Amino acid sequence: MDTQGHAASPTTFRLGDWQVDPATDRLWRGGEATPLDSRAMAMLAHLASRPGEVVSIDELLSAAWADVVVSQDSVYQAITTLRRALGDSTREPSYIATVPRRGYRLIAAVGPVEPAPRAVAAAEAAPAVASGPPPSPAPAAHQGRKAARLVSALAILLLALTLGLAWWAPWHSAPGTSVAVMPFLDLTNAMDEEPFADGMTEQLIESLAHLPGVRVPSRTSTFFYKDKQATIPEIAHALDVAYVLEGSVRKSGQTLRVTARLVRASDATQLWSETYDRQATDVLAIQDDIAAKVGRALAAAWGGQK
Repeated sequence: MDTQGHAASPTTFRLGDWQVDPATDRLWRGGEATPLDSRAMAMLAHLASRPGEVVSIDELLSAAWADVVVSQDSVYQAITTLRRALGDSTREPSYIATVPRRGYRLIAAVGPVEPAPRAVAAAEAAPAVASGPPPSPAPAAHQGRKAARLVSALAILLLALTLGLAWWAPWHSAPGTSVAVMPFLDLTNAMDEEPFADGMTEQLIESLAHLPGVRVPSRTSTFFYKDKQATIPEIAHALDVAYVLEGSVRKSGQTLRVTARLVRASDATQLWSETYDRQATDVLAIQDDIAAKVGRALAAAWGGQK
């Protein structure tokens, strides 16, 4: 991959312990593929074309949204998507670092993909026909142990499903609505509004829990997933909820902007979103005000979803 130019290359490249394939919008690791949105992939490829350098938000907008006009929110959300897919952390990043007031910097090692020796020999003997990174062949003994572990795991899973069916059935057949409020993201340039973001999350949990017929997992349950690599369907399944509420906090001068989004867990469809701008005078009053408005908006949105 050309790491000196200013245009993202479609060539597959190595990023830390991931293999990135921009042509198919996929990340590969350990033989498992993780799909990415094409805009997020374009941003990642552009960052990888300038490893270690600070890339501005405007430049990322031009690289990934050259054909449309969008706000900087699109970059913030795409960075969040990339960090979640890579298993990265905003506090102690290993891949993408935020540079306050300037942009983002790729800090993971970038390099070409080195094929395994056997894969090279096979490629010389006949042209490859499979798409995506070729899996490394494993010894027969290792494959046998892997198959045995898989059979054991499936047997344990089947037993657990059989024993737990009676316990799970009432939850899934019960009327009403269930929603998990995920920790709001601090997207401020200085990343110094995390206490406010956490307080916003706690206030929303408290407010939504008082809505009639709504079940809301506790703060302990949802904050377990803070800075962890997990998709919305995975979180919803673990917490046994039908909806997930997520959001972010940004700041411009003395104005706090809180964005909230309601996502249906079954298909990851965004059903509702809203942005609230408030002067950063009394943060507790802001949290109460926004939580009340979100509660009313979600009650109205759920009315057409049940």
